[in-house]
Amino acid sequence: MYSPGMPSLTKKMTKTGTAFRAAGTLAATAALTLALSGCTGTDTTAPSAARARPATDMQPARFGAVDCREAKCIALTFDAGPSEHSAQLLGILREKQVPATFFLLGKRHIEKYPELVRRMADEGHEVASHTWDHKILTELRPEEIREELERPNEAIERLTGRRPTLMRPPQGRTDDTVHAICRELGLAEVLWSVTAKDYRTTDSDLITRRVLAQSSRDGIILLHDLYDGTVPAVPGIIDALKERGYVFVTVPQLLAPGKAEPGEVYR
Repeated sequence: MYSPGMPSLTKKMTKTGTAFRAAGTLAATAALTLALSGCTGTDTTAPSAARARPATDMQPARFGAVDCREAKCIALTFDAGPSEHSAQLLGILREKQVPATFFLLGKRHIEKYPELVRRMADEGHEVASHTWDHKILTELRPEEIREELERPNEAIERLTGRRPTLMRPPQGRTDDTVHAICRELGLAEVLWSVTAKDYRTTDSDLITRRVLAQSSRDGIILLHDLYDGTVPAVPGIIDALKERGYVFVTVPQLLAPGKAEPGEVYR
């Protein structure tokens, strides 16, 4: 998830501290508010509602079986990788035995770090799509939407042997046309309930506080491992939420024994 005021995805984002500029117009401010909230006016399905509709073909959960009908579950998700920070993040997650869901970008990310995509899958994380080039799907023609969704799916499947079943629309913007194409391609859309706005700060302590202040049962936490302040915040976030009794799961685990249905939107 990116929003107006974030750096352009057409350039390598290595020095984020100087890259951010405040949006100067009322329209940009409104768009930013929309992106931060993940509120698109679209009907969404809560994890608890998904769990009430058991699937019959569930695969065994990785990182141990967790029943989120009983456990106090929460999901860590990371957008717009892989990045130069992803290897460090994967090391933290492995040490803490915490699974995550990665919504990956194709152009300049999957293309640049294929070994990290493989590692994410090999280490038990859920590998999903954040489109190929981070174009706003609601502004595209249907054939362009289809291309934005098919290209990362094909690249991820080549690298991992498994085609994604989840996607996150850039800025959380979606509509009926996007839903229909996702249904056709076998993709469910996943938004979020917690955002640290980590694209606007390099202060890891602030990122941690924002996440902890918003977290609740069945939460879906949105972070971006490509920003300098985010990965250093992850150990503290994990430790603090574990102390509060949370169990970390992937998005599919959060919905189990239900299953994310293509064309539906989850938050």
